[in-house]
Amino acid sequence: MAPHPTRVGLVFGGASGEHAVSIRSAQTVLRGLRSGTNAERYRVSCFYIDRCGGWWPEAVATAVLERGLPADADALAGQPQPGGFRGFPEGALEMEVWFPVLHGPNGEDGTVQGLFTLMGVPFVGSGVLGSALGMDKQAMKAAFAAAGLPQVPYACVEASELDATHPGAQEALLERLESQLGYPCFVKPANMGSSVGISKAGDRAALLSGLELAAGLDRRLVVEQGVKARELECAVLQRRDGQGDGLSASVLGEIRFDADWYDYDTKYSDGLSHTVIPALVSEAVSARARAMALDACRAVAAGGLARVDFFYDEATGSLWLNEINTLPGFTSQSMYPMLWEASGLPLPDLVHELVLGAGRSELRMNVEGTAA
Repeated sequence: MAPHPTRVGLVFGGASGEHAVSIRSAQTVLRGLRSGTNAERYRVSCFYIDRCGGWWPEAVATAVLERGLPADADALAGQPQPGGFRGFPEGALEMEVWFPVLHGPNGEDGTVQGLFTLMGVPFVGSGVLGSALGMDKQAMKAAFAAAGLPQVPYACVEASELDATHPGAQEALLERLESQLGYPCFVKPANMGSSVGISKAGDRAALLSGLELAAGLDRRLVVEQGVKARELECAVLQRRDGQGDGLSASVLGEIRFDADWYDYDTKYSDGLSHTVIPALVSEAVSARARAMALDACRAVAAGGLARVDFFYDEATGSLWLNEINTLPGFTSQSMYPMLWEASGLPLPDLVHELVLGAGRSELRMNVEGTAA
């Protein structure tokens, strides 16, 4: 008698600036979980988190995925508005494993991972520590520095340093950043992804404007020295049957674009950027980056899956670690699934591996025992 399909809870949306990207990622993950033999292995239920943090049942989640747009007032008409997490919707407690497809705060930062941990239900991706360290760029960079991993020069800033009632302090901050980093530089909120809230500054006015923009999204900021470099990316997967900690790295990919830098619009608009997979670099550079990607995961205690980004200066051979993303995008333009596809692991196999990595031993036996 074949084992019953494993109940997988796919949760997406979220109270984050990356809400719309999460919906597009969830569409891809759902397609993978329902493709081929996965349709026999898994029974997937979808749950939607609205922009206020309220959890909604499968009927609402399905409608959002079909439209590909956040739920509006009409979609939620006649239903209670929870406003933040007030308990699970119908059917959620029946899930045997959770697959969070949540980008940014309140989903990628250890919060929902803590919820699943308290429930004692396995979930895809990093745990609380790895998620929190990977999300906060200040903490992430400190962990990378402690591990001796190369990074471009950077500075940490607190939003309170921009207090306009203390112009002397603001002036001192700008002078410090100019002295440490110079121009151009990039200003980033510490706890956002998908290039949300990031700006490039070429002078003091743009730097102050960028700091104010980022401070509107997060009280913790990071400013990085701008470098002229190629942008390389590597996908990491933690396999249950792997050697050691099971971490394995994909082939490298490269992001190419005509814009001044890789901002949100360039990242998610058709035709404004393209990928080169595998990246056209030497085998030696590829090996260095792939090894560094695994070291980056270990430095922040990341597991399950991650995408690690690099800056590569071809003229000098310098390779800098940019950042790690512990819940990378799964949209049609996202590097993570494309890198694994190029490494011989198509989408249905990839999401199957991810669910296996989330499971307890009895769950893994159940999934693997399903007819292939």
